[in-house]
Amino acid sequence: MDAAVDAYLRYLAAERSAARHTLAAYGQDCAAFLDFLEREQVPAFAAVLPGHIVGFLEVARKRGLSARSRARVLSTLRGLFAFLVREGALSRDPSREIRRPRLGRRLPRGLSSGEVSQLLAKGDDQPLVQRDLAMIELAYACGLRVSEVIALKVNQVNLEAGYLTVVGKGRKERAVPIGTYARQRVLAYVNDARPRILRRRLSPYLFVTRSGRPMTRQGFWRLLRKRVRGSGLEKSVHPHMLRHAFATHLVEGGADLRAVQMMLGHADISTTEVYTHVARDRLREVHRKFHPRG
Repeated sequence: MDAAVDAYLRYLAAERSAARHTLAAYGQDCAAFLDFLEREQVPAFAAVLPGHIVGFLEVARKRGLSARSRARVLSTLRGLFAFLVREGALSRDPSREIRRPRLGRRLPRGLSSGEVSQLLAKGDDQPLVQRDLAMIELAYACGLRVSEVIALKVNQVNLEAGYLTVVGKGRKERAVPIGTYARQRVLAYVNDARPRILRRRLSPYLFVTRSGRPMTRQGFWRLLRKRVRGSGLEKSVHPHMLRHAFATHLVEGGADLRAVQMMLGHADISTTEVYTHVARDRLREVHRKFHPRG
């Protein structure tokens, strides 16, 4: 069974271009399932029944795993069994009869335009401060994922034309406009702060650390937390909230949903449609607050 899981993960990496973090999550789910099967004395995938999968999900529920996380686990197992059936290793898929855990629609938490302005208020001229503000501004201006921001290379950003190209999930490339504020901030960083940080060293990456290496996900988390504390914002802000704010503010401003989908790099527009619900919630809030009979 271990060999079958390894083959499935290799398939995801080679054929589906799955990201490293996705592969790690799928691998952890499969490893936990194999441990469960061993405890249940199930000798092979051919002996797995729907009840075994339900039992595994029930154990996960009792451990406190949310419905959304259990749905992700079931999706992993469905992919595994579908792969084994396609490869001829199994004649039936025991996961097909199992329903996904019911999910409530979870609306993304974002930032208001005023909070974004507060977060991005001018800092001092220290190189690292300029870098931090340029990263945050660009993440918000282009709706970038953390992994996309830290992986950006200098040759992906065309400041003269005002757009950047980014490689997102599934190694799909998309072009996104940068915008005036982000362009000015990144230009100042590239011309002034970046050379001072690199100190004559060379790097293909746009955002670099004092050691000349590219920024890490954890590093971006830390600089964002530091910026939030310094700005006086009294709320917890995580990097993905910048992406949510980008999409929400575009939809609230009347942007075409297909255009927002393209800029976010969503494969399915149903993923983007959640922001129409966010916009409607905001409109209801404004109506209640300002209409005389709200």
